[in-house]
Amino acid sequence: MVDDNKFENNDSLIKTQTKEKLKKPSLYKVLILNDDYTPMEFVVYLLKSFFNKSNEEATKIMLHVHQNGIGVCGIFSYEIAETKVIQVLDTSRKNNHPLQCTMEKV
Repeated sequence: MVDDNKFENNDSLIKTQTKEKLKKPSLYKVLILNDDYTPMEFVVYLLKSFFNKSNEEATKIMLHVHQNGIGVCGIFSYEIAETKVIQVLDTSRKNNHPLQCTMEKV
């Protein structure tokens, strides 16, 4: 309950409200680079496993990488992109493949 006597002397109460504008996080694209040693099937496996691509999408990306030397796996916030790059590199190394994966600001 508000005490009306509080404002008896024509005092005014001003409420200011500031809103902070939240900045959207920067986005990063995860890129796979072509090499002459990593099997195409392994690249498709990585795309399906870590980027939730369908077999058709993964094959399309893999062929793009094969023909153009580089391809985008997905676009994510920094932390997620970094995690996916690490997952791809770790899995590639564990399977003795030299596949390169990197991230780049959009």
